[in-house]
Amino acid sequence: MVDNAQPGWKQKLVLPEKILSEIEPGMSIFLGTGVAEPRTLLKHLMGSSLINLTDLELIQLVSLGDAVSPDKPSPPHKFRLKTFFSGWLASDAITSGSVDLIPSRISRIPWLVESGAIRVDVAFVQITPPDAAGYASLGVAVDVAKYAMEKATLVVGEINDRMPRTMGNTFVHVDQFHYLIEATELPIYFPRWPVDPVIDKVAAHVASMVEDGSCISFYTGPLFEALGHHLKRKRNLGVHTFFFTDPLMDLVKCGAVTNRQKGYFQGKSLTSYAQGTPALMEWLDQNPLIEFQGINLVSDHRRISLNDKMMAILPARKVDLTGNVALQIGRGNVTASPGQAQEFFAGAEHSKGGRTIFALPSRNLKGQSNIMLSIGDYPNQFTNRESLDLIVTEYGVASLIGRTVRERAQALIDIAHPDDRSELVQQAKKTNILYADQIYLKGSAALYPEIPSSNQTFKGGLNVRFRAIKPSDEEEMRRLFYRFSDMAVYYRYFSSIKAMPHEKMQEYVNVDYRQIMSIVGIIEETGIEKIIAEGRYVRLQDRPYADLAFVVVCWTC
Repeated sequence: MVDNAQPGWKQKLVLPEKILSEIEPGMSIFLGTGVAEPRTLLKHLMGSSLINLTDLELIQLVSLGDAVSPDKPSPPHKFRLKTFFSGWLASDAITSGSVDLIPSRISRIPWLVESGAIRVDVAFVQITPPDAAGYASLGVAVDVAKYAMEKATLVVGEINDRMPRTMGNTFVHVDQFHYLIEATELPIYFPRWPVDPVIDKVAAHVASMVEDGSCISFYTGPLFEALGHHLKRKRNLGVHTFFFTDPLMDLVKCGAVTNRQKGYFQGKSLTSYAQGTPALMEWLDQNPLIEFQGINLVSDHRRISLNDKMMAILPARKVDLTGNVALQIGRGNVTASPGQAQEFFAGAEHSKGGRTIFALPSRNLKGQSNIMLSIGDYPNQFTNRESLDLIVTEYGVASLIGRTVRERAQALIDIAHPDDRSELVQQAKKTNILYADQIYLKGSAALYPEIPSSNQTFKGGLNVRFRAIKPSDEEEMRRLFYRFSDMAVYYRYFSSIKAMPHEKMQEYVNVDYRQIMSIVGIIEETGIEKIIAEGRYVRLQDRPYADLAFVVVCWTC
């Protein structure tokens, strides 16, 4: 016999108008996040003329679609959106005062909902079609949906057959819903980002800092599109990330990501959201390699730190010479908010071998420097310069751990656009950040080798990074000099030099690359760079030859 009976959940299917009629003025409505926004329900909510739909609060962690519509703004008396993320479409609305921003650590949001600090009366979430046992998946947006469903007095599921059935803490039973509707709108998809040559160089420098076995966090945007390409030759990478994207899919498929060396959810790529193309959504469907969990787990810095070599890679908008960072804002930005950045920053900071990287191009699209004397007037600031680690542009990597403000400024100037460095030096000297007698060879900046640094592992597992010398190497080269024996000093300089003060050493590290090339060897101890070797040649003026010298010190002494 053929059982033609309809599944029990079909009895809960209603039209959107039925749901809207049960909403009362003043209610708070939780909306599924990001690309899993329940677009059909929201479309009817925004288009309805029912008089009961007034003075409503819409609560959404990340708004990427119809909840904030600059083309069709909703009457202010109808509803007001509250969000935890200032990017994408919400940024301009927050600035104008039509959308409320709730500053919070991301991992704390579930507690805010559970405790009632964020009131939820109604929950609209998007789900997959239920299986034979009545279980549906929350798909690509787990976040705090289950917490919101538990607190709401009216829970509605929008069934979308295009939503992938994801693995992890994503399953909900139809008995948890008061009503169900069938989606008529597609999920929100995003095409892959184009990558320009500048961003590609930034990504190459970031990739040079990622070791095999590292655990990475990704966001969306051109930087991560390019970074995915540069990481394909790495081995045994792990993923612990807020957003899972197309470039991460590529890294899993090519074998660069194995998650074998992770300390938290070993063997799984851990995430709370996915965002990208239809190809990504299809690949995620019932994929056991990708684990979706709530943001209280994914964004908790204590759990993040359980992964060794955690790399928190964050895009930045501006950086000032003391190390303050302004994060991205505006339409098109789907990256870290300060609250989210703090979580991954702290997790990487406490991870064994962990690093934090802020990456940005040296100039914006208007040709203005992204490295400045001060970013005091810029919004969305990440102010934790005491723990700042690496800043990366297309001109290299600035390591800031353990450095003075003066040393930081010089390191950041070294990776600014060559045409902006002279002005930055002058500004820093006027404000007493740099020495008053600090020299700068203007023509030399444009001649600095642009190739990324090279890493070499020697016997015993010693990893040394080689790159051309920079003016910001002054202090480390001075320390290197004082580790030389008297004999090494004599054979290197052919005189008995006893001291190498600032005025002498700055001349040594500010080189004219047309006549001099100096390559330094760098090791890292607990994230702090130490120069242990230098190779240098100096062309002779009157003959087609050069003086060549190499120095290496004992790094364990």
